[in-house]
Amino acid sequence: MAVQKGKDLLIKMDMTGTGGFETIAGLRATRISFNAETVDTTNMDSQGGWRELLAGAGVKSASLSGSGVFRDAATDERARAAFFAGEIPQMQVIIPDFGAIEGRFQITSIEYSGTYNGEATFEMSLASASALVFTAL
Repeated sequence: MAVQKGKDLLIKMDMTGTGGFETIAGLRATRISFNAETVDTTNMDSQGGWRELLAGAGVKSASLSGSGVFRDAATDERARAAFFAGEIPQMQVIIPDFGAIEGRFQITSIEYSGTYNGEATFEMSLASASALVFTAL
């Protein structure tokens, strides 16, 4: 796989609840992390005392984070409204030359900052709240 542009990793939110996905604000840096907890089944009979794990068990999760600048009033307001209402909207993450991940995410934090002579910026974190579907691109 060739080197990819970081700006092509996109986090999109269903703006209306009808599948109308739009890129959230003007993210400049984004990150996605997938996790799977393990279930340890090691016991006195485990061969050689080696740890044994239960296949297909445990909790799977994904977390997203991003930082950037405000893009337009509609996407900024939608993200704020989802956070303050505790909504869990449908989201889509586009990973260039890899695929798209879709499912429900909750916005777990929003931080705003700015400098006197600079633009207002924000950081946002999200946590998966449903099964995620992967579609190869």
